[in-house]
Amino acid sequence: MVAERREVAGFGPWTSKAGLLHVAPPFDLLATMVTLRIHLDPVTADNAPLLIAPGSHRFGRVAEPEIAAVVARCGIAACLAEAGDVWLYATPILHASDAALEPKRRRVLQVDYAARDLPGGLEWLGI
Repeated sequence: MVAERREVAGFGPWTSKAGLLHVAPPFDLLATMVTLRIHLDPVTADNAPLLIAPGSHRFGRVAEPEIAAVVARCGIAACLAEAGDVWLYATPILHASDAALEPKRRRVLQVDYAARDLPGGLEWLGI
């Protein structure tokens, strides 16, 4: 989000991915966001679709030891898609994907939308 670490209440931990610094925001910020996925290729059940636990975003930040119980309560839905399909979902929804059983292209453009600015001098990394 920003080129240097800053202490901002509720944000953390800091990580580095591909040379860029990232910080995890507080759940109340994530809860105001939506994620848009534009599928450039088809995504079949054999090609590692996004798996979501419908409604899991309503549980707040789920601690790792509690994920299995929340997923059991919410169930799992596979987000299959044709090229050109668009998925819109609540950013904090529990999600994952398995390894592809039949590896092939599954390019996706993902955009996260936030409804507010960041505090403490943090900035969204734009494109």
